[in-house]
Order: sequence, then structure tokens, then C-alpha cells
Amino acid sequence: MGVGLKKIFEFYRDGFRSMTLGKYLWAIVLIKLFIMFAILKLFFFKGELSVFDSQQDKGNHVKEQLIEKLPADK
Repeated sequence: MGVGLKKIFEFYRDGFRSMTLGKYLWAIVLIKLFIMFAILKLFFFKGELSVFDSQQDKGNHVKEQLIEKLPADK
């Protein structure tokens, strides 16, 4: 099994080495992921759950918020 994994690794390593445009495209993808997960989290996603002490309290809060957002029955 180790030989197969080594061949797969070498296949991808050699492929990435020979790419020219692909390297720039992967760089753009990684920058976008960094922006989405690091930068946006700092500014837009609140740490609401950090005020609760236990997992049970956090779960209850999430459940209440989800139920509150449900549309009313017709």
C-alpha cells in the first residue's frame, strides 16, 4: 500500500511542478479561501456561543434560534 501512495504523491508532485497557469489559479483559490474563512469570520460572524458555559446551553440556544426562524404554519 505504501508504494501505491508514493506513486500517487509523485504523480501529483510532478504535475504541480510542470504547471504554469495552474499555480496561479491555485494561488487565487487559496487566497479566496483565506479571505472567506479568516477575514470574514473576524468581521461578520459573532462569537455568540462563547457566552454559554456548557455544550447543552449552546445546543439549546441554537435550537431556539432555529425554531424562532421557522415560517409560521398556514
